[in-house]
Amino acid sequence: MNTLTVQKRDMAKKAKELRREGFVTGTLFGKELNGSIPVVIEKKEAERIHRECFKGSQLFVELEGKKYDVLLKEVDYDAMKRQILEMDFQALVKGEKVHSVAEIVLHNREKVMGGVLEQMLEEVSYKATPEHLVERIDVDCTGLKVGDVIKVSDLEIAKNDQVEIMTHLDAVVASVLVPHNAEPEVAEDAQDAAQADA
Repeated sequence: MNTLTVQKRDMAKKAKELRREGFVTGTLFGKELNGSIPVVIEKKEAERIHRECFKGSQLFVELEGKKYDVLLKEVDYDAMKRQILEMDFQALVKGEKVHSVAEIVLHNREKVMGGVLEQMLEEVSYKATPEHLVERIDVDCTGLKVGDVIKVSDLEIAKNDQVEIMTHLDAVVASVLVPHNAEPEVAEDAQDAAQADA
């Protein structure tokens, strides 16, 4: 599991100033902590975690020599500046359910037969104890055809009795649609045939 080393933040310094100095601001909070702890993370380390972890990933945060088992709760990312602004971590409590999300990753899109795969849902919301957290849900789309639909209830996570699904089980994750250019082509073929007859 990933480990991220953080430092306590000097609240006398503004977030903009800290970002200029090469840090990302963040917060560590949790039921067993005495209030939330403002922290700073080295920019390179924050970027590494952003690359390797999803929102909802479990990792260790090390602060002043103590390791916390945490959930990556939020990442505030400025897409225009390609810059992480803030990272929030929730310290986990053993045996206590926590609300999280698992990212849905569709594989083998190119093996869908004769249609276009459209993803409707990016993540599933759920509750679980720390030992049963799910970072991501991998879905194999091989062999799907036009008209096929994948719902939350079809996912592996929905069959896990250690996980309480919060997203509606009938919510559509992905569906295979008729390609946009399929109908005009049919019309053009008919037009060509009519011209040939004339």
